[in-house]
Amino acid sequence: MATPSLCCRNLWKVFGPKAERALQLTLAEGRSTGEAIERLKGSGHVPAACDVSFEVAKGEIFVIMGLSGSGKSTVVRCLSRLVEPTAGEVLIDGQDLLKLTERELIELRRHKTGMVFQNFGLLPHLNVLDNVAYHLRVKGVPRQQRDARAREMIELVGLGGRELATPRELSGGMQQRVGIARSLAVEPDIWFLDEPFSALDPLIRRQMQDEFLKLQEKLRKTIVFITHDFLEAMRLADRIAIMRRGRIVQVGTGADLVLKPADDYVADFTRDVPRDKVLTAASIAEPTGAELDGAAAIPSETTLDRVMQLLAERKVPLAVANGAGRIIGQITPAAIVAALAGNETRRP
Repeated sequence: MATPSLCCRNLWKVFGPKAERALQLTLAEGRSTGEAIERLKGSGHVPAACDVSFEVAKGEIFVIMGLSGSGKSTVVRCLSRLVEPTAGEVLIDGQDLLKLTERELIELRRHKTGMVFQNFGLLPHLNVLDNVAYHLRVKGVPRQQRDARAREMIELVGLGGRELATPRELSGGMQQRVGIARSLAVEPDIWFLDEPFSALDPLIRRQMQDEFLKLQEKLRKTIVFITHDFLEAMRLADRIAIMRRGRIVQVGTGADLVLKPADDYVADFTRDVPRDKVLTAASIAEPTGAELDGAAAIPSETTLDRVMQLLAERKVPLAVANGAGRIIGQITPAAIVAALAGNETRRP
């Protein structure tokens, strides 16, 4: 993986009386994470995030998902210290957030991070322009400069011409775009999004996902995105972390999770996923000793629905090439059938 922009190491968030002391005593006993969780529960504490570790590369979309109560929103709030972690490290470009003073933390939030929540959080008495420019106003940016930046972001999210509209004059999807534009106005290096589209109707949600991917193509932000929707995660993520009861169960690409679920819990998440639209040629390519036609090779990111069309047309194994044009394997009809039938190898 490329140099991480964000590192989360052994992060705990425990709610309850004297939680930090209780966690320290429990971990000092040398207990496993599972044993520590049970011990904390037995003493009347609520372990919401338990020994969570992961890294996010610069420009990566890292999705954290799980059911309600799995701890995903707690983790993203700990990453920005909106909720104070009980233990662990959160490093942004090597700087430990947990060691920052309040003033240093404020400066970091103003200049390096942005957040978008499920509830749009717009100020109802301000128009679109002033809502988007609000954080710049708090930073003391001169009016002309902040308005210019706000207009640029409003155009970027497709709301040009609505600068003077108030939030109540906008649809839910438009309001979420305003929230995204406001977050981007401060030019954050790292972007935290906590279920930003979950309150939207399905059609608008799909449109917002499209816009989000277009924005990422232009901006290449480092993103931590929270969702409980596996199909949304599969569509947006470079990698996905699945959480259960405060712990990360598995981290991997969408294909990793579909083809090699770590346990039955992960398998349940992927059971109804339309595999032909999720799995790629790279995920099922098999080694080949034969000489294949490199000129006719398909890109490794080609989804299986397209691969099936090509197989039907050519009726021969298809060569698969990586981004550098090197042949990495082949795809046969048998490999397609096995992938779509769900004949994956599960880990114990």
